[in-house]
Amino acid sequence: MKRIIFLMMIIYSMHLYGQDMRQNSFSSLFSDQKANRVGDAITILVVESSQASNGAETSAGRTSNLGLTGQLNTGAATAPGVAATVSTNNDFKGTGSTATQGMINTKISATVDSVLSNGNLVIDGNRKIVINGQEQTVSIKGVVRPADIAADNSVLSYNISDAQIVFKGEGLINSAQSPGWLTKFLHWIF
Repeated sequence: MKRIIFLMMIIYSMHLYGQDMRQNSFSSLFSDQKANRVGDAITILVVESSQASNGAETSAGRTSNLGLTGQLNTGAATAPGVAATVSTNNDFKGTGSTATQGMINTKISATVDSVLSNGNLVIDGNRKIVINGQEQTVSIKGVVRPADIAADNSVLSYNISDAQIVFKGEGLINSAQSPGWLTKFLHWIF
């Protein structure tokens, strides 16, 4: 009887203190360590390419002619004729086109901010690089499905839903490419 009670206590304690398989996956030879909890790190492979073009052409025209001729008759004599002509011409022709092209390739590490009820991960990551006074900041936010995370704990940027990828640069080159304050003021007025 004592053995049965002892055996029941062991089985009950095993149920209370069951193993968390994710906790043991760090030391397992047969499982990949993927981000799945708040605070876990994940590598984002930013591979973005965009190309857009737009063209428009408008043409409009209008021509109006108005003429008036007449003679005055006074009974015995005919007065010289009166003639008047009015002519208008209105032409408009406009063309425009835009074209943009961009390509970004980089890697950035992000952390899991929260886990949604369906298991998707909300991620957020920032990276700042300063070289010779030139500062470049890359930030990324979005939602990742666990199924899109590769075995090496990375995800491609085009698999991130609601992705917000921001590249900002500051420094001497950025200042040289921006118009001066007087030019900005004149553009603001006109």
